[in-house]
Amino acid sequence: MKITEKKITIKDLARDYADNGEGGVSGFGGNLDIRPAYQREFVYKDDQRNAVIETVQEKLPLNTMYWADIGGQRFEIIDGQQRTISICQYVAGDFSVDGLAFHNLPNDKKQQILNYPLMVYVCTGTDSERLKWFETINIAGAVLTKQELRNAIYHGPWLAHAKQYFSRPRAPAQDIGRRYIRGDLIRQEYLETAIKWKSENNIERYMSQNQHKESAKPLWEYFSSVIDWIETTFPTYRKEMKGIQWGPLYDRFKDKPLDPAALEASVKRLLEDEDVTRKKGVYPYVLTGNERELNIRAFTPAMTREAFERQNGVCAHCDKTFKRQEMQADHIKPWSQGGKTIATNCQMLCAPCNRTKSNI
Repeated sequence: MKITEKKITIKDLARDYADNGEGGVSGFGGNLDIRPAYQREFVYKDDQRNAVIETVQEKLPLNTMYWADIGGQRFEIIDGQQRTISICQYVAGDFSVDGLAFHNLPNDKKQQILNYPLMVYVCTGTDSERLKWFETINIAGAVLTKQELRNAIYHGPWLAHAKQYFSRPRAPAQDIGRRYIRGDLIRQEYLETAIKWKSENNIERYMSQNQHKESAKPLWEYFSSVIDWIETTFPTYRKEMKGIQWGPLYDRFKDKPLDPAALEASVKRLLEDEDVTRKKGVYPYVLTGNERELNIRAFTPAMTREAFERQNGVCAHCDKTFKRQEMQADHIKPWSQGGKTIATNCQMLCAPCNRTKSNI
């Protein structure tokens, strides 16, 4: 890999700047790809964007930018996208600073900005070398998410189309899924969630299989179907519904007859149950019956000691005597049948008996 220094001005950088949406963002006379596949969307807030322009106006140095040479006198940004877009948007008249747009400035101020020197390092190497360099120089910044890195590997027409649904500001996935999905749309976490659900957690294989397809509509239709099913099955929304892995539940239960009213009654009862310490697990539990989803409250050390002393160390099932550390606390009346995690419902079993009881 070869790294060379390149000095350009803002005038050079902003020449023929264009933001064509899905067609990409370009500058430097059309020879610079400002938003390659591994780059996230423009996320600077107004004060950050303004700070870039103020730095230029005060003739203070901006941090070094990094480009990759992709051949044919063309380049793509490795690091510096946010600063580049801020500069180009300002020169293009897209926003103002302190009430003054670029075209409002006196000519000498315009020239001072256009002639401002930028320091750029250009990396020449293979695709994998450029991506590795990108990861390295971004360690001190916002580290790339796994999905952002996957996007760099599997970029193509399918990914570009998928981003329209799952990655762009105000994308449709956010409109219908924001109550159920955790994460940042821009940082590709909605896209990652949708692919994870659709692919049964094999994201890389799914992206590889679809990389060169033109349409991501099947993924969007699947995601929409999951959200529709959630809202039909659990029409009363609660904050605990956010972040659940709904895709696998949809796949397993979408064709089964479910009674939303009965499910709601169970959800309400379990959310009020003090023994249920993992409230988010209530929704998977009412469908699957798997008590592990609930993380049922354990008996306290005081309860287990009281039960051990009451039983004189004798297992309640096999009637053999054990040391305290060889025994485990168990519900006399099972929790699933209404038994509570209280001292009077606690019994001590030896470990083998407790395992046998749990497997029945």
